[in-house]
Amino acid sequence: MSKVNRVTRRILVAEDEALAAMAIEEELLGAGYEVELAPDGQAALDAARVALPDLLLTDLRMPRLDGVGLIRALRALAPELPVVVMTGYAPLGSTESFRRTGEGPVEVFAKPLDMDAVLAALRRLLPAEG
Repeated sequence: MSKVNRVTRRILVAEDEALAAMAIEEELLGAGYEVELAPDGQAALDAARVALPDLLLTDLRMPRLDGVGLIRALRALAPELPVVVMTGYAPLGSTESFRRTGEGPVEVFAKPLDMDAVLAALRRLLPAEG
């Protein structure tokens, strides 16, 4: 019954590996989120300019625009946007390298993803409303 009372949160997923993107989408839909998939950072940025998501879930290494460039571009539009980074190539400093003072929260997860941990982070970053 609680799903009826809460606002569905929209997550923009930027992931260039199609099978990984579909698996993530399935998990997020099953958890009650609305999902928009983007095959690379530029497509994600274009989608966010049309309708800003409640949260960005992004890979780092993608064609056209990488995850760091995407995060910076979206944070220019919405500094408080929560971001979850998924990568097989975590940079030194992890969270600190993606967040500047006054910006929204960032969580970093290594691939392969522990979806239970990711979903727990999403619940923290996007608390249910209503």
